[in-house]
Amino acid sequence: MSTFLLVIIYLAFISLGLPDSLLGSAWPVMQPELGASFASAGIVSMIVAGGTIVSSLASGKVLQKLGTGKVTLISCMLTAGALIGFFVSSSLGMLAILAIPLGLGAGSVDAGLNHYVAANYKAHHMNWLHCFWGVGATMGPIIMSASIAGYDSWRGGYIAVSMIQLMLVIVLFFTLPLWNKVALSKNIESPPIHIKRGSNLQEKKTGSNVLNIEGVKASLIAFFLYCGVESTVGLWGASYLAGAHRLPAETAAGWISLYYGGITLGRLITGFFALKVSNKILIRYGQIIAVTGGIIILLPLPVALILPGFILLGLGLAPVFPGLLHETPARFGMENSGKLIGYQMAVAYTGTTLLPPIFGALAEKTDIAALPFVVLIFLVLKLLSVEKVNLILRKKQQKFTCDSTV
Repeated sequence: MSTFLLVIIYLAFISLGLPDSLLGSAWPVMQPELGASFASAGIVSMIVAGGTIVSSLASGKVLQKLGTGKVTLISCMLTAGALIGFFVSSSLGMLAILAIPLGLGAGSVDAGLNHYVAANYKAHHMNWLHCFWGVGATMGPIIMSASIAGYDSWRGGYIAVSMIQLMLVIVLFFTLPLWNKVALSKNIESPPIHIKRGSNLQEKKTGSNVLNIEGVKASLIAFFLYCGVESTVGLWGASYLAGAHRLPAETAAGWISLYYGGITLGRLITGFFALKVSNKILIRYGQIIAVTGGIIILLPLPVALILPGFILLGLGLAPVFPGLLHETPARFGMENSGKLIGYQMAVAYTGTTLLPPIFGALAEKTDIAALPFVVLIFLVLKLLSVEKVNLILRKKQQKFTCDSTV
């Protein structure tokens, strides 16, 4: 039953990823049809992420009251309904209203499943979990590209994804008793945490103000920048390719699906590497690869050579988010991990909320060609933030070792 439950969790993460990449892929076609300004996609994206922040912060109480299974089912129902609403929308105002349930449907289940996997599974399961998010995020632009190319409409993409979501709702509904059975047999709602307690330097520093733990604030900055980069490229990448490189809208959407494909493939591969290589090394080299991809996109190269840059960017981003999440209990204390992962998810979604619309406003005032410059700045700042956490923990480890030998 536990293995089958893990499959259900993977399916839930496909449902989380499916809607995330649709708006950016469809926007070059949606914008003129709806009569909206170029930067309006950032407003819709901000509302979606804002709803996700609210539900992420409330996830602890919601999960405690309803359980992970019911929260996952309700989340998929909310997103499916919102996507059907997008299909029939005729104005930016309707999109903005529907963005609220779309965001609320993601936060609680995202935080809950991430905390459960971080606490109870090894690192490769966390990478594969987010790989399945990438499967959904990769499928979104492919479906949208096919709809634009075949029917000259973005609406077909939204209704197709909503039907996939509804199929997942049916699966979750009929497997709902499984969550209760496994919960009774293995206490899954508050499971034992399989982490070596002696490996954690922050164990004794529990309390209400976890933000005072050394390294936490730099870690939160890294989460903010990570999701800011990922969502900014996902939202504006197709518009950048269509505007700066004059690619057709359906081709641009297809290219962005390869960016998400890079994230997906990277997490699949990283899951195998994680069996032998530490999260710290995977995160570091992933960030170096992402910066390399950002540099390639920035360089004045022929358009055919820009595509490898987007794929490398996706491959490099792949291990960062799941790796940082999985390290939370070991780095900052098992007793602190539940609250911290909720904070990390909220800050990550804040990056998703703020940075894409800020760039959209900047691009409207200047040029969409500024995207590679902004993305590279975010990538470098993220790399510095993660390395600052590593430095703090290394110093604490050295101090701990010296104190132990005295």
